[in-house]
Amino acid sequence: MPAAQSSWAPAGIDRDKPNAARIYDFYLGGAHNFAADRALAKQAIADWPELPAIMRANRAFLRRAVAFMVRCGVRQFLDLGAGLPTAGSVSNTAQQLDPSCRVVCVDIDPVAVVHSRALLQDNPLVSVVQADLREPRAVLAAAASSGVGLDVTQPIGLLLVAVLHFVPDADDPAGIVATYRDALAPGSLIAVTHATADAQPREAAAHRQLYRRTATPMTMRTRAEVTALFAGLELIPPGVVDMTHWQPDPDTDQSIRLAGYGAMGLKP
Repeated sequence: MPAAQSSWAPAGIDRDKPNAARIYDFYLGGAHNFAADRALAKQAIADWPELPAIMRANRAFLRRAVAFMVRCGVRQFLDLGAGLPTAGSVSNTAQQLDPSCRVVCVDIDPVAVVHSRALLQDNPLVSVVQADLREPRAVLAAAASSGVGLDVTQPIGLLLVAVLHFVPDADDPAGIVATYRDALAPGSLIAVTHATADAQPREAAAHRQLYRRTATPMTMRTRAEVTALFAGLELIPPGVVDMTHWQPDPDTDQSIRLAGYGAMGLKP
């Protein structure tokens, strides 16, 4: 059924205003998006044809990051800016490797939250919380009191994948990450991907202009700015790199032109 005719979106949602989570779903080949989202995405692709491949590379980084965390013994995850639970999500990846993994998905977008709850309602080890990641203490309290009940005294895998570029400089993204870092137990891991204009400034400028039409305008950052987000953490090799170059699988496509950085830090 076309998304515009479906009942998964709650009443009151503005279907005529493009939404970042639904646009991302479209890039990944999902069906949970509206005409306004598809129109903006197609315009973005016309200006930057690699965008769908970039978004798939971002999702592939997420899968590799979660798998790494599981190999390190992490069994509880906090996914900030989780968006829609499309294929290769945190819960899907972690629980394929160990069915005991617990996940709390956090998003500010009511559409993403309502739809995620509907899709994940039969999974008792996943909770979906509507909250603003810019309020770390409230997010952590909600995660602890959720049905899953994350335990901050034990290591947590914190995912900030393709979300911090929606946090403007005025909201101090480095300070936000530091607050989460300080609240987590030693042995916790924090994974980040972040859009950048370092290699493709013209395409990035056009992309930023398009996202000004959404409720979540985009702030792209340099490699140095992304590296600063990991203050107080030990960077996992190879550090802050093109996300396709972070611990790639043998079949990882590394031909995509630089569009986003990926990295993971360990709380010692």
